[in-house]
Amino acid sequence: MPQAYPKPLQTLMTPGAETPVFIYDFHDQSTALQNPGKDVLGGKGANLLEMSQMGLPVPPGFTISTDICSYFYKHNKTYPDQLKIQIKKSLETLEKHSLKSFGDAQNPLLLSVRSGARVSMPGMMDTILNIGLNDTTVEGLSRTSQNPRFAWDCYRRLIQMYGDVVLGVGHDLFEDALDNHKRKNGLKEDTEIDATGWQGLVKQFLAIVQKETGAPFPQDPMQQLWGAIGAVFESWMTPRAVTYRKINDIPEDWGTAVTVQQVVFGNMGETSGTGVAFTRNPSTGANEFYGEFLLNAQGEDVVAGLRTPLPISDLQKKLPEVYQQLQDIRTLLEKHYKDMQDIEFTIQDKKLFMLQTRSGKRTTAAALQIAVDMVQEGMLTKNEALLRISPNSLDHLLHPTIPVDARKGSVTKGLPASPGSACGMAVFDADTAEKW
Repeated sequence: MPQAYPKPLQTLMTPGAETPVFIYDFHDQSTALQNPGKDVLGGKGANLLEMSQMGLPVPPGFTISTDICSYFYKHNKTYPDQLKIQIKKSLETLEKHSLKSFGDAQNPLLLSVRSGARVSMPGMMDTILNIGLNDTTVEGLSRTSQNPRFAWDCYRRLIQMYGDVVLGVGHDLFEDALDNHKRKNGLKEDTEIDATGWQGLVKQFLAIVQKETGAPFPQDPMQQLWGAIGAVFESWMTPRAVTYRKINDIPEDWGTAVTVQQVVFGNMGETSGTGVAFTRNPSTGANEFYGEFLLNAQGEDVVAGLRTPLPISDLQKKLPEVYQQLQDIRTLLEKHYKDMQDIEFTIQDKKLFMLQTRSGKRTTAAALQIAVDMVQEGMLTKNEALLRISPNSLDHLLHPTIPVDARKGSVTKGLPASPGSACGMAVFDADTAEKW
């Protein structure tokens, strides 16, 4: 389990040398001018900083450099002295931008803590949302939002995420409690649970943490923050992350950055939501906005499989102004990065916030189509387009696939996760697959 607070150690610089910079505030223009890039800030941090410079709606925050990840593993999972000082300073700046205070009982600032390697590793490392909520600040959030149901929902999400990622409490224990509550009350969706229901579930979740860890859920926001930072650094060495790096030839010593950001809320009702999208179709390469979203949802809800997301085109009917803003940003990001982008966004009460952009994963067929189209659109030269196609990926074009016009029956429905088709027995976890 990661330490709650950093243990004092010598700094990375020798006595008398200039203090090293471990943190970059991506809402601070003076810092933005010194953007050190993905090697230092990871893909997420560097792109958030860049989007901020472009004037896009990015919630304020800061990124802890990949140097700290290297230090963390070389020094028995501890931190240099200066990190604590720099985080304190960046938090104070963030409080000024947000007009909220971290840990304040009346108007609490809540934080997300996310990983960010220099190359995209989707789903391999951990995220914790709503850092800063406790038995006191949840009441303040309830009052300031005038939405008790929303506030208690956020608190149970924190306990569930933090319990799983930081404290090692089985995720299924929380899900079982949630399913039992819905079954007893005749409810089908999480969104049907009212404020009283979430309050009761928070008590159950806190009891689960106490029972499984032998200690109460941490109520100190700073302890929560340091625990989350340590957990994200530790997720760099989880078996799934290590395996992913081996498969994709990603050096272990690159490390991950950690981004700390003001939380924006997609779970405030039907004028709020969250989504993921590609600026072009990642399967075919067609120049069309492609993605999914959920209203009244936060964080991983879209990809968790607990609710069925809606196609991004439906957002035009539900929140047309937000949809048009996304379309404009889609075009702007492609022109800026000269590549198809994979974006994450949150809508808080009809206000759009960009949480991430990165070059999108795509099939080889899509990569070829996008490269050709971008040459024709004047976005790339022919040589640049050729360099976008990995020689190793061309093997995917030889995989067996099901013809579009083939007659076929379906047993169930899902989203494709590979470039080809296969037959055999279904396996639902990696360990069983390896064993078979």
